[in-house]
Amino acid sequence: MHFVHHYLINPTNPVKVNLIGAGGTGSYMIMELSKINLAMLKLGHPGLQVTMWDGDIVTEVNTSRQLFAESEIGLNKAVAKINAANRSRGTNWKAIQQPFKNNHLPFLPENGANIYISCVDKIKSRFEIARILKKLAVQNLQSRDRPLYWIDMGNAKDTGQVFLSTVTEIRQPDSKLYQTVSNLPFITVEFKDMLRSMSDDNEPSCSHEDSLKKQGLHINSAVAKFGASLLTDMFREGMTQYRGIYLNLSTYTSQPVKVA
Repeated sequence: MHFVHHYLINPTNPVKVNLIGAGGTGSYMIMELSKINLAMLKLGHPGLQVTMWDGDIVTEVNTSRQLFAESEIGLNKAVAKINAANRSRGTNWKAIQQPFKNNHLPFLPENGANIYISCVDKIKSRFEIARILKKLAVQNLQSRDRPLYWIDMGNAKDTGQVFLSTVTEIRQPDSKLYQTVSNLPFITVEFKDMLRSMSDDNEPSCSHEDSLKKQGLHINSAVAKFGASLLTDMFREGMTQYRGIYLNLSTYTSQPVKVA
């Protein structure tokens, strides 16, 4: 069992979240975070303060599989989704029109977060995020915005996965009932060899047909739902026996990954 860091359960301010990527999964995840925030506020929790990172522009092709309207074509993806979330829920979340890369670290002192959620489609982006989080863990150990968790979401055509990692070791309470786990490994550590062997040459789709051939119509929203459910349980229960999930829409199956 992993007991969630106490700051997420009883924070003095809204819990800060950096959502990295506003494409297929990210465009759905921002709306899931909006729902989580509203529920938390209703229960007396300070809620979430979300910053979304993406440097891409909405194209006509994005309106089929990703959660964008034709009226948003030409806008930055993060700006479009943050505007939609803020209008629907009255939040004051922020968009950064840049990819989350090491050379953009100057943005982070004022945009640090407790939770990082990556919805990226390139393997090298995951290793870049891992390097940044390791740096931030050392720099911000005493900060209220110190990085605590990384949730990575990824998918292929009909399959997807969600993995929860701790950025730093989370001190666990003494427990006679559970065997507690303080460290949940990065996906880039646990699956390093597998990730490095995978191709990263996926090109942007140039048509709706091409886009839907590469990825199913519902896989992104399904991955976002499972990721949001894991995050919700962390806040609601204060502990989790699961650190991830594999799902397969072609066989209609899912397999949870337990904390080890």
